[in-house]
Amino acid sequence: MMIDPVAGTAQWTAAMRAEESARPDRLFDDPLAAVLAGDAGRRLLAQDGSAPAIAIRTRFFDEFVVNRAPAQFVLVAAGMDTRAYRLGLPSDTVVYELDRPELLRLKGDLLDSVGAAPSCDRRPVGADLVGDWTSALLDAGFNPRLPTLWSVEGLTYYLDLAGVSRLIERITELSAPGSDLLVDFLSRSLLDSPTRREWLARLAERGSPWCFGADRPEDLLEPAWLTSVSTLSSVGRSLGRWPDSDIPRETSGAPQVFLVHGRLNSVDG
Repeated sequence: MMIDPVAGTAQWTAAMRAEESARPDRLFDDPLAAVLAGDAGRRLLAQDGSAPAIAIRTRFFDEFVVNRAPAQFVLVAAGMDTRAYRLGLPSDTVVYELDRPELLRLKGDLLDSVGAAPSCDRRPVGADLVGDWTSALLDAGFNPRLPTLWSVEGLTYYLDLAGVSRLIERITELSAPGSDLLVDFLSRSLLDSPTRREWLARLAERGSPWCFGADRPEDLLEPAWLTSVSTLSSVGRSLGRWPDSDIPRETSGAPQVFLVHGRLNSVDG
């Protein structure tokens, strides 16, 4: 099955999660990652290598999901995510996986091939993520009156400012009081960094360019969401898995990746 280059990065990410799961000091265990990576993901891993950001980001999101134990959980750009299978979510938790229809079909075929079964109520929702996916989500049973945990992992990089703004606006409109949002952003300074130029050129040549960065991602969420912003380097250092020194967020021009938690502001949102 052919999928577009941006969606194809999901298999590359799965290959990195499989690689992490094989480590004795792994930050998480994803037993289905190798199946979902497939040959395509392994080829990309051999070609471009792995990035410590994936393991750190996955662990950061995992911990929040487990601690929050949401009754309604939406994965926007779910890709080859397996949290519905590996986190032991209760059977009455409803997990909506939003992504390109062809990617979700491939994922379903791969999971069926090994007889994988989720612990919760998993509902794939095929939709164009840069279009209007609200109707598809509602048709799948999503209840906008219930508090929701939203996960937007590895998506904003590929959008423009208008696309990111529409995404956040749509999530906000669908969120009830008590909802949470997890999302990651590149800094603008990372996209402009000479040290990342070769890497970014390879992504663009492959048809999956990184387009968007924000040095103050909280400005995109507030005042509707009360936000907490962590740098990838600080989280990685706390886990003992960041290879370089921690770069303070206020360091001018430093390339950063931000891991953001938002809580819907019941007063202003």
